[in-house]
Amino acid sequence: MTASHTPKSPAGTPSAAGRVLRLLGHRWPTWLALALVAVTFIDGSPPLTFLAALLIVMPLCYLGFGALRAELRRPGVLALQTAGLLAFATLAPVALLVDRTAGHYVVAAGWFAHAVWDLAHHRAGRVVPRAWSEWCGVVDLFGAAAIALSA
Repeated sequence: MTASHTPKSPAGTPSAAGRVLRLLGHRWPTWLALALVAVTFIDGSPPLTFLAALLIVMPLCYLGFGALRAELRRPGVLALQTAGLLAFATLAPVALLVDRTAGHYVVAAGWFAHAVWDLAHHRAGRVVPRAWSEWCGVVDLFGAAAIALSA
């Protein structure tokens, strides 16, 4: 919602309702992420193999965005993103090699760690678009909670 469409008070400043609507509209990645988590986990957790595979896919997305946005050319960025990929990708087979309950906790920890990774990228405003890191961080955080609770 743009400022021109924000409800105004008689004095011409945005009303409280207008400020709330603007804030809610500005946080669209968060609302979209919460909807995705709700739909994905409403009937229980997806298969552990799928959730573990996403630990590899998530950092690959960051490498893809970084390449498309020419962020990987900056000193140290490619090395950091590759280290992140290796760290998260290491958790996937570990989660599948241990018993089912422990595997869920390993995947949940990986997803939580990726939420922290998203937060760092969101604060830096680098590598991926801020809307992506916000969306992914919310999915990862609430997904980690849902995975841990389903263990």
